[in-house]
Amino acid sequence: MTEATTDIPALMRQIGDAAKAAARELFTASTDAKNRALREAAASIRDKAADLKAANDLDMAGGEKKGLTAALLDRLKLDDDRIEGMARGLEDIAGLEDPVGTKIAEWDRPNGLHIERVRTPLGVIGIIYESRPNVTADAGGLCLKSGNASILRGGSESYHSSDAILASMQDGLRMANLPEACIQMVPTTDRAAVGEMLTMAESIDVIVPRGGKSLVQRVMDEARVPVFSHLEGNCHIYVNEGAKPDMARDIVVNGKMRRVSICGATETVLIDRTAAPNHLPRILDALFDAGCEVRGDAETRKLDSRVIPATEADWDTEYLDSIVAVKQVSGVDEAIEHVNRHGTEHTDAIVTEDAAAADQFLTGVNSAIALHNASTQFADGGEFGMGAEIGIATGKMHARGPVGLEQLTTFKYVVRGSGQVRP
Repeated sequence: MTEATTDIPALMRQIGDAAKAAARELFTASTDAKNRALREAAASIRDKAADLKAANDLDMAGGEKKGLTAALLDRLKLDDDRIEGMARGLEDIAGLEDPVGTKIAEWDRPNGLHIERVRTPLGVIGIIYESRPNVTADAGGLCLKSGNASILRGGSESYHSSDAILASMQDGLRMANLPEACIQMVPTTDRAAVGEMLTMAESIDVIVPRGGKSLVQRVMDEARVPVFSHLEGNCHIYVNEGAKPDMARDIVVNGKMRRVSICGATETVLIDRTAAPNHLPRILDALFDAGCEVRGDAETRKLDSRVIPATEADWDTEYLDSIVAVKQVSGVDEAIEHVNRHGTEHTDAIVTEDAAAADQFLTGVNSAIALHNASTQFADGGEFGMGAEIGIATGKMHARGPVGLEQLTTFKYVVRGSGQVRP
């Protein structure tokens, strides 16, 4: 780890220059070379699993000492399953079609010009993230396959884990004869490095923040580089009166409790008043049995005395914990209005067998991901068949929803003529 007394601007310039040079080489790298690097990195992660867990133990001990919440410690934890998941994720990325060089569209002009719109890498991507060391593999792998160099700045709480993962990623690059600078990590926990990244427009083409509200807000406020915004995930499940009761229960419990610490976890359940007497008791029983605290409006508390009174702040809260808010609504219109007012345009779902109600909700909510009869926990690039993701973009420019390979490319126009001159 670089000491805080290091000349941070000089360090970041050095990293940026190396990334730009690596990006130029990656721009024309073959698909075979990129795939070999990914598969060799996966093999290295498996071979060095013990080293990864030892590094993670240091971070977990530090996190406990800092008083991190159970949800944040869960994000930080690397066990055998998660290490294998990282390796499989890299192999999945290697198995995906290379987007670089693919034709998005082509057409001919009356003057004989043939025009093609072709995918190209963005260049250098900076990723700033917290707590989740697996992002080091996911983000580095996706950037590599899409032909982009990456500069990774993980949170201080995951420094040792991320550094160990980076070593495996760079093992893969060496085996494929690609520059190690294709994937770099900022070697300091000094927060001044984040400020430098946000202004490095000469060497970074886009910044992707992946973390809590304060981190994302800082990036949005200070960045002089284009940003793929990733706001918090205040996700909703709306149980329509046309829902199957058992399906509604299962989707709500999974959406909330499968992993409470991820951005796709359900934070608010909306339910039609007409459905509440029949549907809600079994949903509440299942949530309480799973160890979830439920905060609800007055109508919901009348159905179950275990429900804690909800405040207005609860409708706007991303808990990332075993807590959920429940509110009864008059129908699809009120559900849509609540989601669009209190949500974060991340992921929202409706449970119903009424096709018209489903279409109205899916069309009406201003969400990056809108689901019908499925858990919000499917808000994940891997589940979308993307191999992995850098994050869920909630903005509307360039990338929205899971940021995978295609979202990490731009395009150029290739025009072929036969001697045409413009009159």
